[in-house]
Amino acid sequence: MIDPVSMLGHATAVPPHVLDQAAVAGRMRDVFGGLFKRYPGLTDVFTNTGIERRYSVRPIEWFDEPHDWPQRTEAYLDGAGALFVEAAEKALKRAQLSARDVDVVVFVSSTGVATPSIDARVAKRMGFRADINRVPVFGLGCAGGVSGLAIGAQLARARPGAVVLVVVIELCTLAFRRDRFTKADVISSALFGDGAAAVVLCAGSDDGVLQIGAAQEHLWPGTLDIMGWSVDPIGFGVLLSRSLPRFVEERLGVPARRFLKSQSLNGNTRFVCHPGGAKVLTALEAALELQTGTLRDEREIVRNYGNMSAPTVLFVLERAMQGGLKGRAVLSALGPGFTASFLAVEAAHG
Repeated sequence: MIDPVSMLGHATAVPPHVLDQAAVAGRMRDVFGGLFKRYPGLTDVFTNTGIERRYSVRPIEWFDEPHDWPQRTEAYLDGAGALFVEAAEKALKRAQLSARDVDVVVFVSSTGVATPSIDARVAKRMGFRADINRVPVFGLGCAGGVSGLAIGAQLARARPGAVVLVVVIELCTLAFRRDRFTKADVISSALFGDGAAAVVLCAGSDDGVLQIGAAQEHLWPGTLDIMGWSVDPIGFGVLLSRSLPRFVEERLGVPARRFLKSQSLNGNTRFVCHPGGAKVLTALEAALELQTGTLRDEREIVRNYGNMSAPTVLFVLERAMQGGLKGRAVLSALGPGFTASFLAVEAAHG
């Protein structure tokens, strides 16, 4: 058994602009009109997601005009910087710490490119020390919340007493394209939103609200086309295979059970999952041998925030903890690669 790491503080944040699902659906009829005529069933995507609202760093009117890579990057730098500060400051306040107490910052994001990375750009605003260690992480996609938290815990475990701040931000709406007309683009326009989460970690502390244990990932070979980005002069282009729910239902169970066994956990263990969407939630419950409707917190987060990619699972964790999460649990997320990421946790007072 590895030494646990304490979660001292946990916070989430969303940008100011609300995307009402019905309003988005109305605008998309103009954008994808020709595609809807060929595939009328696609219009049902906006109601079948189970989403009522999402949040965006730009108002809905911004998406009525085309935007190139520099404009999208400007929006990413502005929006990610603001969300970083809001989420990080809230998490540090809950941990009763300040930015100057932070020794390591792990920044996870896959929806924008920035060099210097966002953590460096906000360092002065945050008040980080000059000797802080920065670990920017790109490319984990939807698995970034679990994998990023695992990376932060590993770094904390290597330096007992050091304060590690993990900040996970995704601005998925900025990848919306008016120049592409694929089914994947319709689905992404109905599914994705923006959000951020921050977690404060420390090894050797007994003050945490949650203990972080072992982590494990599973990479399936030959699955690069299931999820990811294409890149061109306009921006990112979503890659999202229609086979994803079936793949999850058929293939996730084996590595999930293997992880449970490695941690001496049984089949009744609570899962806290990155929800993806309505179809993926149903597939997750089947793969994990859960009764239909078990993943209630996940459905509630999707309803009110959509799929924010990496930070979404940390929104679910926050809701589960507010609802009285007890005992041991497993955080789970799926991301490009195609990869499953698992992390064992235990409620401090469970």
